[in-house]
Amino acid sequence: MLRPGHVRCLLRRVRAGVPPGGSRWGSLRGSSLPRGAPGRALRASAPLRADIFRELGQGLERLGQTLKDQLPAMRPGGWGGWTPPGTSPGPRPPEEADVVVVGGGVLGWSVAYWLKALEGRRHGMRVLVVERDPTYSQASTVLSAGGIRQQFSLPENIRMSRFAAAFLRRIDEYLGVPDEPPIDIQFQPSGYLFLAPTEAAARLEATVRLQREEGAQVALLSPAQLKERFPWMNTEGVAVASYGLEDEGWFDPWTLLNAFRRKATSLGAHSCCGEVRGFVTSARDLAPGEPSPMSARIKYIHIHTRDSLEYQPVACSIVVNAAGAWAGKLLEEAGLPEGLRQPPLPIQPRKRYVFSWHCPDGPGLSCPFLIDTSGAYFRREGIGGNYIGGMSPAEDEEPDPSDLSVDHSFFPERLWPLLAARVPAFAALRPRSSWAGYYDYNCFDQNGVLGPHPRLENLFVAAGFSGHGLQHAPAVGRALAELLLRGRYESLDLARLGCQRLLDGSRLREDGVV
Repeated sequence: MLRPGHVRCLLRRVRAGVPPGGSRWGSLRGSSLPRGAPGRALRASAPLRADIFRELGQGLERLGQTLKDQLPAMRPGGWGGWTPPGTSPGPRPPEEADVVVVGGGVLGWSVAYWLKALEGRRHGMRVLVVERDPTYSQASTVLSAGGIRQQFSLPENIRMSRFAAAFLRRIDEYLGVPDEPPIDIQFQPSGYLFLAPTEAAARLEATVRLQREEGAQVALLSPAQLKERFPWMNTEGVAVASYGLEDEGWFDPWTLLNAFRRKATSLGAHSCCGEVRGFVTSARDLAPGEPSPMSARIKYIHIHTRDSLEYQPVACSIVVNAAGAWAGKLLEEAGLPEGLRQPPLPIQPRKRYVFSWHCPDGPGLSCPFLIDTSGAYFRREGIGGNYIGGMSPAEDEEPDPSDLSVDHSFFPERLWPLLAARVPAFAALRPRSSWAGYYDYNCFDQNGVLGPHPRLENLFVAAGFSGHGLQHAPAVGRALAELLLRGRYESLDLARLGCQRLLDGSRLREDGVV
């Protein structure tokens, strides 16, 4: 076997003019050659020999580049987990599973965890989580601002947030794995602060009354009280504000995702790297010419892996669509008859920018997660005078979601003036970095879609939470697992989030979409 060290040695010899196993090409002297014609013939063949070694050198260069592309950075103790060319970077898809969860973000892994935790048997139900991006480089979960709040206007959203806050407070009891360190999600208990202008004041006050009825601790602040509590703020244009007193703040999204994944795996859940691109349903069994049925069951899913042009069919009993921003696209491109895709899932990717800046004279440790009257938001990032923030664009200015590139002009032209108007110290801020992530945006009413699909009998949906899927993941996973295992919601009644409202055209209003 040709090892990386051998390749480097050969490359050095080729560059230096030394053939493999020989001396320098230029050291071949006439005194070492037979006299006469044979010597002249050998000297005449020197250009041909040079061409051979040049080709060898080029071939070794290509081999070296191939190995470089495949080998990870050097780690202590060797080359670590080198993946040879042409092999899969993770476990292969199995031939069958009881439940297939499409999407390995925080919602998908929460569903997998709760299914195994509530089942209570180590080798019972076979749960498979399929994730197309094992690096999570474009995952909505890890690119989010990581907030959790109780301040919503829809009762179901408030209840899911309260469930999540209690879950995170006891996260080690739920997601702790024996012989591993305690889970530190780096929670920062600074509340959300919503500012409302005069025309929105009555609506905010009514929302706070609802939040208090649901058990949330939220204070209403007048402009004078606001200025007293946050002296660094300009309160111009603010009629009233609501401030979360407990169970609000932000945390590290990656830690929560990884905790769900590790615990679910320890309970027996499986995972594979691949992309689900097709469903085989019972409708395929119809005779030619028969009308499309009003309902069907998914019998197989097709998982495409990166290292193959073919797909792996996986027989399954239940499919959970937790594909996030691509949940709607999954059904559109799965090869389903038109009738079985009704109603269309109104979920699409929306790109959102997050900007980071430094301001040593900014709000400091007293900084909450502030939502301005303009829709701009910001929060503290650490304790060194750093902040992050952003703002959703107008509907007719939505950026192209085909990639995660950042429009860097958005910050100085749109966001910075709003920040400086609310916090005068931000006029002297220094931009640092930026990134973009996806909302799984529900164009219908910006609330999550949860529960059984009306046409595909064994398909369940958990997507479309429009930016608050991270904080609601513990509750969503629990609720869907109860529905699958026990046939009903028990901890939280989330029936109104089901697909039926898409058929009925009944929108659920949520004022707290940021």
